[in-house]
Amino acid sequence: MLLVLTCAAGLIDAISYLELGHVFTAMMTGNTVLLALAIGQGEFMAALRSTLALAAFSVGAAGGALMLLRERARGVWPPIVTATLALEGVVLAVFGAMWHVKETAARADVVIVVLIALSGLAMGIQASAVRHLGVPGVASTYITGTLTSLMAELVGWLSPRGASPSGRAADGWPVGSPSRHLRLLAAVFLVYGAGALTGALLVSRSSSLLAWLPLGCVAAVVVNGLVRHREAAGFR
Repeated sequence: MLLVLTCAAGLIDAISYLELGHVFTAMMTGNTVLLALAIGQGEFMAALRSTLALAAFSVGAAGGALMLLRERARGVWPPIVTATLALEGVVLAVFGAMWHVKETAARADVVIVVLIALSGLAMGIQASAVRHLGVPGVASTYITGTLTSLMAELVGWLSPRGASPSGRAADGWPVGSPSRHLRLLAAVFLVYGAGALTGALLVSRSSSLLAWLPLGCVAAVVVNGLVRHREAAGFR
């Protein structure tokens, strides 16, 4: 489920960078760099787009966090996480609808602004939901921290005594043998890139389909989450 969400983030970043004016709406690290470059080069509109993405992501992250506070975490995948991701799905559905408006609108620039805001809002909500799960080193909307954790885990696993250079198991996970956590970190890194690559390939071939793929990813996770919750309730 985490990997599917990561794929959605990679798709969104490819869409936003290639189709919405060279801005990232999932990876705020890269977007912050783009904002600084735009300011330094005096490109007002580029700076405005990056600022809007940062603001929308922040609002989404704050809103998602507020929603997640309504229920205490229970189990590996709490029901409140599924509910929060369902809200993200609603935002992405509006994004998909607005994408089709962009293709026929007289003021495409206005629609692009709305699309940046919607995609940033959705990714902020997703980032809060994934953070709530508390999986060490994993964030679905950026991979810098994930890559760092992957290297730390790998060093710990390869260490003769199964410890990190600091003498502790990396992130508290078992490192004496190939762990699920190590594989998850590697998969997150690869899937994010695969999502971005898929987005890049589809931009020129099927723009209409591309706009709905992130929603498809999130919807699949929400449905899977609902099935898990129903099965868990049936066992009680």
